[in-house]
Amino acid sequence: MNPAGILCLGTTPAAQRVMLLRTLNLDAVNRATTTLDGAAGKSINVAKVLKALGEQPVAAGFLGGDRGEFVRAALMQKGVESDFVTVATPTRQCITVIDESAGTHTELVEESRAVAPADFDRLMAVVRRRVVECRAVVLSGTIVSGGPARFYFDCAGLAEAAGAISVVDAQGAALWEALKARPSLVKPNHAELAATFGRPLRDEEDVRRAMGELVERGAQRVVVTVGKEPALAFDGASFWRIFPPRIRAANPIGSGDAFTAALVTRLLRGEDLGEACRWGAAAGAANALTLMPGELDRRDVERLARDVVTRRI
Repeated sequence: MNPAGILCLGTTPAAQRVMLLRTLNLDAVNRATTTLDGAAGKSINVAKVLKALGEQPVAAGFLGGDRGEFVRAALMQKGVESDFVTVATPTRQCITVIDESAGTHTELVEESRAVAPADFDRLMAVVRRRVVECRAVVLSGTIVSGGPARFYFDCAGLAEAAGAISVVDAQGAALWEALKARPSLVKPNHAELAATFGRPLRDEEDVRRAMGELVERGAQRVVVTVGKEPALAFDGASFWRIFPPRIRAANPIGSGDAFTAALVTRLLRGEDLGEACRWGAAAGAANALTLMPGELDRRDVERLARDVVTRRI
């Protein structure tokens, strides 16, 4: 692996299908005008966007069965290096249904099934081997059912010890545990943050208080995205509000992952959190212009970055 690599780790990758319909009618036969198949899941999306931005990502996690082999081949076709643990559990299938007339995006998510405890040991061995060659480790998504809640804590600790940036995009117990490793950045979205705290976050002040608590508990920096609404960022001293560019979205699924990918690339360049988030917002918007998550055009990111407004609060 290139010494400048970025490890993108997630335990729940997916074979992704996107179906475009002129109109979605419930309890009826629906015929898609366009169907696309690819690889997705939060960590996979991050890896694909990093590759599009000129980085050298390595995707890691669990893959099983025919769909797992499909995901592996799809990443190879995109030029994304992978280091997956092959498991007996089949890789899940997720389907996005887009209703053009209503402008809606419906996500049908197959939950990942448990893997053997020994599979986590093998995945941790991958992390230990790879982390010494990485500038950053991005930990994304749900830990598969039955997995240890401290898995991201262990991975973030290895990254920080190796001098790499550690990024955690998770919620609930996995996030609380990871905070003990003092990760470089945590990046939940608004819904994930509310679920982690177990209470509604009704306004920006509620969100900022929650972000402050994450810093108190160990996060070095926090970014919270809210779809097409302004994101918030906090580095322990300053807050920023990031206004994304206005676009007509084709499919917003995966835009948070694209935000994470571009954010990491800019932090690795030494930019401050506000400026890094400007590029994150541009990548999130560029991702929403595409039908398949994580398969944006770098030129769109560069164009849209000019339209992002970042304000220190």
